[in-house]
Amino acid sequence: MTPTYDAVVVGGGPAGASLARSLGDAGRSVLLVERSQGAHQKVCGEFLSHEAIFYLNRMGVDPVKLGAVPIVSVALIRHRAVACAKLPFPAVSLSRFHLDEALLALAADAGVDIRRGSQVRAVRQDRGAWQVEVDDQQITARDVFMANGKHDIRGWKRPPGRQSDLIGFKQRFRLAPARVRDLAGRVELHLFPGGYCGLEPVEGDIANMSLLIKKSRFAQLGSWDLLWDHLMATGPILRERLQDVTALAEKPLSISALPYGFVRPHSDGAWYLGDQAAVIPSFAGNGISMALHSADLAARCYVAGGSSDDFQHAFARDVRRPVGRATLLSRLLVRPGAQAVLSTAARYLPQAMRGIATATRLPNVPRDLS
Repeated sequence: MTPTYDAVVVGGGPAGASLARSLGDAGRSVLLVERSQGAHQKVCGEFLSHEAIFYLNRMGVDPVKLGAVPIVSVALIRHRAVACAKLPFPAVSLSRFHLDEALLALAADAGVDIRRGSQVRAVRQDRGAWQVEVDDQQITARDVFMANGKHDIRGWKRPPGRQSDLIGFKQRFRLAPARVRDLAGRVELHLFPGGYCGLEPVEGDIANMSLLIKKSRFAQLGSWDLLWDHLMATGPILRERLQDVTALAEKPLSISALPYGFVRPHSDGAWYLGDQAAVIPSFAGNGISMALHSADLAARCYVAGGSSDDFQHAFARDVRRPVGRATLLSRLLVRPGAQAVLSTAARYLPQAMRGIATATRLPNVPRDLS
């Protein structure tokens, strides 16, 4: 007999897990499919701004109790030039390792059927119902929620964004005590020829480094080891930060074809959440907030009887401006000439950094569909 659900949620990250929990609490039968078998790291900046904290607190999740560390300022660094500004909102950083597991536990408590270590092989609509192939089993659902993050399902590839020529890397380091003090309470954005990287502390005296570089520049370098040498040669302050550190993985996580600037304007029948609905450049620190916002908006729309198109239009309206502003700035951040101008402007006008942080936030959280 083919299992039947009200909803199948593809992906167990912040968007998928929090949506599944809301639908389960509303009495819907939900299957959540997560391809990882257990807790793991993901290519993510791990920054939680006030919007994310709001949604997590409302679900009963306290990031601080999970080990989150406070972030109160941001620094823009190029060579030895440093511009620093206080963040205009509360923020913390917390690894996805802990955050995702906490949200999946909430979904399980809400009665969601969670299948881990399973692969969604095909999704198709057939006579008003959805057929989802999970491993070798066929599942029938009234609705499908695509919350599979940065990784596309075969046959469901997102269009390119306005900045799709970057490769992303993530590496984590255990810091020496002096470096812990250097980074305490702040996230740093280091500019280097061809890209930029964010460095911020997370729980356990660990620093998370998320790096973006133009594909053409990485092709010239040819490997992570040569990229590392490039970073150390062009970023003296970054080199100081990463002295005497211990890398927590032999090689970094990586991802390509990031469609920065992509905003999905409408639905084709499925519900698209998180990075499947819109992709904001990582320096803005708004990815997890957008994921949680999409889950909240989708759940409220679904329970109220709205359509996937109602939700997609509403979410696009909320995120279009912050995503557009962040993408414009991200395109400038990888250009050497523009890097110099931005670095100089930030040193003399630190309030501009606060303005950018505000301009890339979500408006009116939470927001009604009307």
